[in-house]
Amino acid sequence: MSRLLPLLLCLVLWNAPASSADDLMTEGFINAPLLEVWQLFTSADGLRRAGAAQAEVDLKVGGVIRSHPDLKGKLGDEGTTVQRILAFDPQRMLALRFEHAPMSLQGRDAASDIWTVIYFAAAGDAMTHIRIVGLGFDDTAASQALRKHLDATHRSMLTQLAKPYWPTCALCKAPDTESAP
Repeated sequence: MSRLLPLLLCLVLWNAPASSADDLMTEGFINAPLLEVWQLFTSADGLRRAGAAQAEVDLKVGGVIRSHPDLKGKLGDEGTTVQRILAFDPQRMLALRFEHAPMSLQGRDAASDIWTVIYFAAAGDAMTHIRIVGLGFDDTAASQALRKHLDATHRSMLTQLAKPYWPTCALCKAPDTESAP
């Protein structure tokens, strides 16, 4: 059981409850250094590793992050997501607000009211804790549909980014049953 404790802790934190009823919070760990994880979220290459087929990042306050899920699409078309960078503190925090939501996005009409804050914290030499907080949701059907969609998207993105680094610690690996007496 003691060998499984770090893995269980990661799974519990991965979908921790939000700080208020309207917020959306997703947390997880990536077994990589803080700078490397920061670059996964703030570079076009990193966003492609997270699942975007196409991406552009203008990392500055007021800059935009554009992504598209389809290689056949074109950045800037109706399938593009554009998020404005509201603020960032390198390797600590990135705050974004929807500027343009794809036509197919569930709850698209509520997207302009939603912003996201991503927090990064070193959790040892080669592990990073990530907390993604979605804010601005209300009780309308569009807002709740978008909340549900973003919940699944955030969990999927963290899983996609973390997989190449699994498992790297000895405590996270399953015990070798062949060497047991």
